[in-house]
Amino acid sequence: MRYRFYTADVFTKHIFGGNPLAVFPEADGLKPEQMQRIANEFNLSETAFVLPPETTEGTYRLRIFTPGTELPFAGHPTIGTAYVLAAIGKVPLSEDRTTIIFEEGVGDIPVVIHSTNGQPTFAQFSAAQLPEFGPEPPPLAKLASMLSLQPSDLHADNWTPQALSCGVPFLFIPICDRITLAKAQLNLTTWEATLASYWAPHIYLFTPDPELEGSDFRARMFAPAMGIQEDPATGAAATAFAGYLGQTAKPGKLRWVIEQGFDMGRPSFLDIEADKDGNKISAIRVGGNSVQVSQGEITIPSGDNP
Repeated sequence: MRYRFYTADVFTKHIFGGNPLAVFPEADGLKPEQMQRIANEFNLSETAFVLPPETTEGTYRLRIFTPGTELPFAGHPTIGTAYVLAAIGKVPLSEDRTTIIFEEGVGDIPVVIHSTNGQPTFAQFSAAQLPEFGPEPPPLAKLASMLSLQPSDLHADNWTPQALSCGVPFLFIPICDRITLAKAQLNLTTWEATLASYWAPHIYLFTPDPELEGSDFRARMFAPAMGIQEDPATGAAATAFAGYLGQTAKPGKLRWVIEQGFDMGRPSFLDIEADKDGNKISAIRVGGNSVQVSQGEITIPSGDNP
């Protein structure tokens, strides 16, 4: 069996920036075990497999794999897959904005694809799950040791470490400035003892000290539990980050721009929006640009046994 794939860089306007993604637009016939092996072969943060929908509301069903596991939801595959499907004509673009529905493990994900002259330029998804708050994180001294930093480095304004999830749990840790953020190095041995069995084993570091005008935060994300040493752009984390930031924000329509991947040489920009009604976040949207990079074909031998 031959399966065509496309790769794209997501959360960027420029090739070789953002977060790379592989997309299989016609994955029907692949077993989950084969999808996992293919994702491991590509060795990107995520690989997305597009399947026919299971409901009348869905446009496509999406399964997302890291090199080590399947995810119920991920932001950059959601954005990038919508872009790729539109770019290759699997999603007709008759208007400036076209809405599709991805069936993912967390539920239905609406995605709005923006286009110019029939070509996709930007995509924005709405979160299927609102933020869930996790348990108290480990002590600051242990977190600092895990990151090869000092406890005094883990502060920014009045923020403190906190775990949240919009389908994938992350531990959000504030860092004093972007120079210190760049110095952070994850000690895997200490991570194993500190966070491997914690409710949110994936680490999202952020600082309100971005490099570029127009940005609000710079971030880094480490997810050894997913087989990801560091991620250039993390849409699932950005989704939950809106819930983290929204706790102290005034009611209304909120918006932030996140820089990520700069320390990896893959600059990424994630646009986050949230609606806050009273004291509660009622909706979260994450968007970004994408660019197509390559296409090819992979052959799965007959009788392949994962």
